[in-house]
Amino acid sequence: MIRKLRLKFVAVCMAMVTAVLAVVCFAIFAALRGNVEDLSRQVLHRVIQEDSLPAGRRPEVGVEIGGDKVLLPYFTVSVWPGGGGGRYTAYVTGGTYAGLEDTEELTAILEDCLNREPPEGVIQSYGLRYLRQDNGLYRKLAFVDMSMESRLLREMMGSYLVIALAAFLLLLGVSAILARWATNPVERAWSQQRQFLSDASHELKTPLTVILSNAELLSALPLEERPARWTDNILSESHQMKNLVEEMLTLARADNLALPPVLAEVSLSETAEDCALAFEPVAFEAGKPLEYQVAEGVSVLGDGDKLRRLVSILLDNAVKYGAEGGTITLTLEKTDRQARLTVANPGEPIPAEQLGRLFERFYRADASRGEKSGFGLGLSIASVIAQEHKGTLRAESGGEGTRFVFAMPLKK
Repeated sequence: MIRKLRLKFVAVCMAMVTAVLAVVCFAIFAALRGNVEDLSRQVLHRVIQEDSLPAGRRPEVGVEIGGDKVLLPYFTVSVWPGGGGGRYTAYVTGGTYAGLEDTEELTAILEDCLNREPPEGVIQSYGLRYLRQDNGLYRKLAFVDMSMESRLLREMMGSYLVIALAAFLLLLGVSAILARWATNPVERAWSQQRQFLSDASHELKTPLTVILSNAELLSALPLEERPARWTDNILSESHQMKNLVEEMLTLARADNLALPPVLAEVSLSETAEDCALAFEPVAFEAGKPLEYQVAEGVSVLGDGDKLRRLVSILLDNAVKYGAEGGTITLTLEKTDRQARLTVANPGEPIPAEQLGRLFERFYRADASRGEKSGFGLGLSIASVIAQEHKGTLRAESGGEGTRFVFAMPLKK
């Protein structure tokens, strides 16, 4: 699907690029053709004003194109009434052509030109542009070879087409790069969605298996002989499934851009201290004493219940994965603009490549983490809460252990 999306992106981009290049090339061709035709007409008007001169003194008639002078082949003819057959007498009076006098080709050209009504036009069969001028007693005609126009247009358009092709190939490469860059978030989201469904199915499968097994055993026994422990197992696993579904719904609401939390003034100092007091006996029973240092008067704008849940998730994570006998620390500091909450626990450092994935749903850094209770959704929920409060949540790990740092703006 992602590959098709990228191809469609490139196809749309290149269709637009092709259309733009086609319009630009057509406009350039039309402009060049108009300019070259105007230059040919200028030559015609210039040469028709020239008096007949000896061959050695015939002027070089040219036009300036791109700073270079281009010579255009031309010739002029004076036509007098009368002559052979009682029609007209023609004399070649100037130009760059030689051997035109009294030729059948010249006669055909003149007859074609004189039979045309417009005083200016094109004789396509001979590739000539003409200009006819009546001087009372005689007519004067000027002709310019159009082959130079065609060659000039072909050369210039050839250069522009090469540039257009190079631009097309360059933009094709850029479009391919942009397509990959633009679809990377979609690819990641698609991969995470598939991983999420796989992990969610796996997490739901275990309690369902336990519930079904115990229910089948209970249904096979008489009512008075059904052990209470099987009922307890069903109840316990049902609560596990309920908690998992609630956590998944929390993340789903965040993905669906649900309404933002109602923000009010919250004492983060009191919230952090309450959570620390609640987890202190839990940490003590786990053999991981909890120490906390909370700055007073740290107030923020936020949702009190969600901030309490964020702190609880971080403390619960530290209790679960902290080293045996290690001390867990919670620190709340107040800077000029931010409140900074840090929860640290000693233990084996987490590799750098795994730190960024700790906030992915159902992710556990190693197999031993998978043996702990929970579903691997807590840190994902904490990250969502941090984003909702315009804050940041990051993980750091080193020789002394792992710590999570949550920072959010202070109340102004």
